[in-house]
Amino acid sequence: MTVEPSRVVLMEEDNMSLSARFRVDGFEPRHVTGLDVDWVSVLTFAKTFTDGILGHASTLFMSAGDEGARSYVATERITGRTDDGRQGSITVQHGGLESDPASWFGHIVPKTGTDDFADWSGSARILHDDQGAYFEITLT
Repeated sequence: MTVEPSRVVLMEEDNMSLSARFRVDGFEPRHVTGLDVDWVSVLTFAKTFTDGILGHASTLFMSAGDEGARSYVATERITGRTDDGRQGSITVQHGGLESDPASWFGHIVPKTGTDDFADWSGSARILHDDQGAYFEITLT
């Protein structure tokens, strides 16, 4: 099944796909005490979710390599409300090689959900289209 960005699609009784668009509102480089190297960088991001989930996220982002060919892993806490009115928070971890979309992964960290998201588990990959970046979340 193809999921159109910014749509909630019920797939089966317990499964759901959700595309959640976001924008990055800002980022800040972070220094890790005891890690004075130039081969890795750590940043924090602030995001606003604008469609599929309305809300915000705080993200810890770590990368290595040159832009366009780097590897990254990020952990973020997303808090918001879905188009159908459910609300809560989840923690997502995602990453991959920028130059190889087939390597991209993302997961909802088990048992991190609150409120209506308390039972959420499954995948949460970042994809890109002509409108920008969005999470493709598949609940299982």
